[in-house]
Amino acid sequence: MKQLLALALLVLFCACKSTKQTVPNTQIATNTIKKEAIAEIKMDTINKTNDSSYIIKKAKYLITEDVKIAEYDLVDKRQKFISNKKDSIPKNNEFNQILTKTEHSNIHFLWNELLQKHVSANGNVNYKSFKTDYKKLLEYINILAILKSKPEFDSISREEKLAFWINAYNALTIDLIIKNYPVKSIKDIKDPWEQRLWQFGDKWYNLEDIEHKILRKMDEPRIHFAIVCASYSCPKLQNSAFTADNLEQQLTLATQEFLSDTNRNEISENALKLSKIFKWFDKDFEQNGSLIDFLNKYTAITISAKAKISYKDYNWDLND
Repeated sequence: MKQLLALALLVLFCACKSTKQTVPNTQIATNTIKKEAIAEIKMDTINKTNDSSYIIKKAKYLITEDVKIAEYDLVDKRQKFISNKKDSIPKNNEFNQILTKTEHSNIHFLWNELLQKHVSANGNVNYKSFKTDYKKLLEYINILAILKSKPEFDSISREEKLAFWINAYNALTIDLIIKNYPVKSIKDIKDPWEQRLWQFGDKWYNLEDIEHKILRKMDEPRIHFAIVCASYSCPKLQNSAFTADNLEQQLTLATQEFLSDTNRNEISENALKLSKIFKWFDKDFEQNGSLIDFLNKYTAITISAKAKISYKDYNWDLND
């Protein structure tokens, strides 16, 4: 009997010891799963946001790990926006140092990629396909908002600012159309140029502000052939992003292409049938001489100073 009792006690002791060994392992596994689940929720926060006005409005609070990775990869020229390697996230001061050493020309590669994918060589925009890449467009707009909010933005060159605001205007116009798509004309949207939909830093912007209060004040009349109001009679949307390094050539090309397009302008030595852009913004083109003087810099035909000028009707149909 004593031997049987001793054997029972031995079995009970071994069972207790075995239980003590397995419980810690179960707790560790449970903790690991919880941590991964929390990380997943954090990484998912911005991925499920589809409204650009919400992203820009909450930019201060939505600079999550996703966005920090996006910024770092952008500056590092790796052209990746989402990375699974959280160890690569730089501290804020480290990122600011990287940003100040980066040419602003390099920040527009994502916009360039979208333009080449969804805009034809003739400037026609496939808004339906653009909508499938809407998340990338919002990422680009969010990057612009972050960069504009940084103190060093004020010290970048004139060329960098021009390229920044030209690209911003065009990207925000595409955003406006996609928000309201399908639409036959930008004028079918209520107050398309007055709606303050985008916050860069501590200021809200609309398309009118960017065109009239920023770009036109930079004394570069050729911006009128670079920014596009999503309409048939507007200049064509270039299917490559403007950059500081190539700005002079890009503005010259955009001007020449617009003037030589007979759908938008008809030019001869003694008679001009011009786009109403030249009527609406006449003072911009007369800063260094007459309108004819300006035109003669970019046309193959030498226009007479006495040439008769009239204006074409403006077609506001969507540029698709």
